[in-house]
Amino acid sequence: MGLQRTVHASNKAVAAYVRNGDLRSALKVFNAMPRRNTVSWNSLLAGYSKKHGRLDEALRLFARIPRPDVVSYNTLLSCHLLNADLRGARRLFDAMTLKDVASWNTMLSGFSRIGAMDEARQLFSAMPQKNNVSWNVIVSGFARAGDMDSAEEHFRRAPDKNDVVLWTAMISGYMDAGNIDKARELFDAMPTRNLVSWNAMLAGYVKNNRAEDGLKHFRKMLVFPVVIPNPSTLSSALLGCSNLSALALGKQIHQLAHKLSLILDSTVGTSLMSMYCKCGELDDACVLFDGIQTKDVVTWNAMVSGYAQHGHGVKAIELFDAMKLEGVEPNSITFVAVLTACNHAGLLELGIQYFESMKKEYGVEPESDHYSCMVDLLCRAGSLGKAVDLILSMPFKPHPAVFGTLLGACRIHKSLEFAEFAAHRLVESEPQSARAYVQLANVYASMNKWGDVSRVRKSMKQNDIVKMPGYSWIELRGTFHEFRSGDRIHPQLDLIHQKLSEVEKRMKAVGYVPDLSFDLHDVGEDQKELMLMRHSEKLAIAFGLISTLQGTTLRVFKNLRVCGDCHNAAKFLSLIEKRDIILRDTTRFHHFSNGKCSCGDYW
Repeated sequence: MGLQRTVHASNKAVAAYVRNGDLRSALKVFNAMPRRNTVSWNSLLAGYSKKHGRLDEALRLFARIPRPDVVSYNTLLSCHLLNADLRGARRLFDAMTLKDVASWNTMLSGFSRIGAMDEARQLFSAMPQKNNVSWNVIVSGFARAGDMDSAEEHFRRAPDKNDVVLWTAMISGYMDAGNIDKARELFDAMPTRNLVSWNAMLAGYVKNNRAEDGLKHFRKMLVFPVVIPNPSTLSSALLGCSNLSALALGKQIHQLAHKLSLILDSTVGTSLMSMYCKCGELDDACVLFDGIQTKDVVTWNAMVSGYAQHGHGVKAIELFDAMKLEGVEPNSITFVAVLTACNHAGLLELGIQYFESMKKEYGVEPESDHYSCMVDLLCRAGSLGKAVDLILSMPFKPHPAVFGTLLGACRIHKSLEFAEFAAHRLVESEPQSARAYVQLANVYASMNKWGDVSRVRKSMKQNDIVKMPGYSWIELRGTFHEFRSGDRIHPQLDLIHQKLSEVEKRMKAVGYVPDLSFDLHDVGEDQKELMLMRHSEKLAIAFGLISTLQGTTLRVFKNLRVCGDCHNAAKFLSLIEKRDIILRDTTRFHHFSNGKCSCGDYW
C-alpha cells in the first residue's frame, strides 16, 4: 500500500513537471522511482510529445514501456504529428491493435492541421464512432482550408447542435473567407455563446476592414457580465482602434486593461503601443514601451515602426541599435521599419547599408516590402534610374506597390519616361485597378499635359475602370464623421463650407495658392478651385475646426494617399489656426504644425 502511494505521488510529480515544460526535472523524478506503472511511462512520454524535435527520444522511451496501452500509443501518435511526421504517424496508427476515439481524433487532427482534407474526409468516414471532438476537428479543418461547402455539410450533419466550438469554427471560417454576413447570421443564431465566439466575430470584423462594426460588437460584448475580455479580445479591439485612429476608445480600453489586470500581458502591452503610435500619441507609446519588462522582437518592432511612420527616422535607428545591444534578433518586419525610417529621414547611404546587411549579417531574405522601401528611398534622393534598375534586378516578380511608389515619385520629379514605364507595368499587375491610371494622369497634370490626362480618363471609361472613392474621417467624442469629396449629406455641411470659405481667404493672404493640377476634371479654373476646396481631407479638417476648442489637436484619417493640394492647405491651416493637425494616409503620418509638415513635403 505504501509503495503504491509512493508511485502515485511520483506520477503526480512527473505530470506536474511535464505540465510546466520542465522535462529535465520530470526525468529526474522518473529515474529515481523504485517502481513504475504504465501511468509513469505515459506521463514522461507526454513530456516528449509536447516538445518539437524530441521524436527520436520519444520513440526510444516508448520501446522501453513494458505494457504500453492505448494512451501510450495515442501519445506517441501526437509526437509524430507534432514533428510533421505524417507518414510515421500513419504507419503507427495502422499498426495499432487497440484504437479508441482519441486515436482517430489525433490522426484526424494531424491531417486537418496540414490541410490534407481529402485524407481527413476518408479517415472521418471510416471512424467506427465519433464524438464532439471528431466533428469539431473535421469542420474546423474544412473551414481553415477554405472549403466552406464541405464545412457547412458536416456542420449540418453534426448531432450536437448546441456545441459552441462547432459554431465558432464556422464563424471563423466564414470570416476568413470574407463572408461577414454569413458569419453574423450564424453568430446571431447560436444557441449559446462564449468568449471565443465573441472574439471570433471581433477579430473577423477587424481582419475584413470592418473595424467600426468590430468596435460596435466589442461595446455590445462589454454589456454581457458573463463574458470577461481576455488578452485576445483587447488585442483585436485595439487593432480596430488603430485602423480607425480611434484614440478615445483606445484610451478606454487602456483603462479596462488596468481594471482586468491585463496591463502586464505582453500582447496587450504591444497592442496598446501600436494603437498609440497609429493615433499619433508617440509619447504615450514610449511610456508603455519603457514599462514593459521583457521586450520581445514584436515589442521592439512596434516602437521602431511607430517612430519610422511618424518621420522620426533618427530615433527609430537609435532604438534599432538599442534592440541589437539587448541581444534581440531583428526579423523581416524590423527591417521594413528600419528602411522606412531611413526613407523618411532621407538617410540614403545608411538605408543601402542596412538593405545589403539583411542577408549577410542577419540571415533575413529581402522581400517585396523591403524592395519597395528601397525604391522609395532611391526615388526620394532623385535616383529614379537606380530605382528602376533595382526593380528589374529583383529575384521575384515585383509587387504592384513597387510600381505605385515609382509612379508617385515621377510626379514629384516630373519624369514622364519612368512614369509611363511604371504605369504600364502596374496595369499588367493590376488590370482592373484604377491606381495606375489615376497616378499617371496626375503625372500628366503636373506637367500641364491635359490632352494626355483626357486620354487616360477615356481609357479608364473604355476599360470599365472605376476609381476608388477617396474619403476621410475624424473621431469626435467617440463618434466617427466620414466625408467624401464634394460631400452633400453631412448635417453641418453649410457651417463646414462657411469655415472653408473663411480660411481660404486667410490662407491666400499668407501665401497659399491652390494647385489646380490636383483636380483632373475638364472644367474652368474657378470650378477646379471650388472642387479642390471640397476635397474630403479639407472637409474633415474644417469640421474639426468648428467642433473643437481652439488649440485642440485634430486627427484625420484618409483612405488614400493625401492629395498634394490638401497637404499644402493643411500646412497653412496649422499656421493660421494655430493648431497641430495629424493626418494619416496610406503611406505615413503627416504632423502639421506652424506651417510645416513632418514629412518634409515628400511622401
